[in-house]
Amino acid sequence: MESFDPAELPELLKLYYRRLFPYAQYYRWLNYGGVVKNYFQHREFSFTLKDDIYIRYQSFNNQSDLEKEMQKMNPYKIDIGAVYSHRPNLHNTVKLGAFQAQEKELVFDIDMTDYDDVRRCCSSADICSKCWTLMTMAIRVIDRALKEDFGFKHRLWVYSGRRGVHCWVCDESVRKLSSAVRSGIVEYLSLVKGGQDVKKKVHLSEKIHPFVRRSINIIKKYFEEYALVGQDILENKESWDKILALLPENILYKTFKSHSSLQRWEQLKKTISTSQVYSIEIKSLQESWLCVHALLSTNMLIMMLMLGHSDYKKTSLAPYVKVFEQFLENLDKSRKGELLKKSDLQKDF
Repeated sequence: MESFDPAELPELLKLYYRRLFPYAQYYRWLNYGGVVKNYFQHREFSFTLKDDIYIRYQSFNNQSDLEKEMQKMNPYKIDIGAVYSHRPNLHNTVKLGAFQAQEKELVFDIDMTDYDDVRRCCSSADICSKCWTLMTMAIRVIDRALKEDFGFKHRLWVYSGRRGVHCWVCDESVRKLSSAVRSGIVEYLSLVKGGQDVKKKVHLSEKIHPFVRRSINIIKKYFEEYALVGQDILENKESWDKILALLPENILYKTFKSHSSLQRWEQLKKTISTSQVYSIEIKSLQESWLCVHALLSTNMLIMMLMLGHSDYKKTSLAPYVKVFEQFLENLDKSRKGELLKKSDLQKDF
């Protein structure tokens, strides 16, 4: 098949939004059963159009309005924002200070570039099959913590479309969390501190936290095969120095001044990162996973449209939308269960 011509993308997007985008499921998700009045209508969307034109504070009355606008605008990228106190498209008419973000899903973004210090096969935006072992470990570590440590039930893991994965936590109680609580959850799940301007270090307390111990139990199933065989991270001084640079000075001294080689390695295994995650501000926008690049390659999209498919069920999107639909079914069941509980409590009074 011929290589993709970027100049063709606008026309392909028109076809995608008219024939393949699963609007019904998308609306069903973000409407959350319509239990809260105007919940969907107060949700912010933003669109990135051709030539990086960015449009914020989009909001819609219903699925039909959303569908019409998306087919009119054909966005290159869609971001999903918070549910506000007022309709976002009317934010300029609201009294100063009254327009406030009220709810938002808790979203975790695991970016492959965060692992550049511990992967040798690729770097930056490049990804190969070896890299995805890191994503597998990160997903299992974080998903276990979200489920068992925090009790979050409705977690949707999706490919971000570029360099990693997103997890959308959609429990009703989670959507109402304050920025301070969200920050606390992120802090709980973060072992590596630092970033672009601050040297990265693994921070561990004297007594290893149960979360870290449980994470190690997951990681050790993959680590030696991935790190020692697949990546061969201790092969040369440059690679070794990158690993050592992650260690706190006190551990570095104890590990490489006092212990045998075996003891050093056992200590080093305790420093494996679960990745830096973020989802702190309620009002932040998060990229929708149903953007074209987040679902499939452009060449695949061209092929499916050339074959005349007008329904995602006849394309390679089908298994992924099916996972999404199962997620929505579980959300609906949970919501109905909560409504029944509230009804029973009211009857008791």
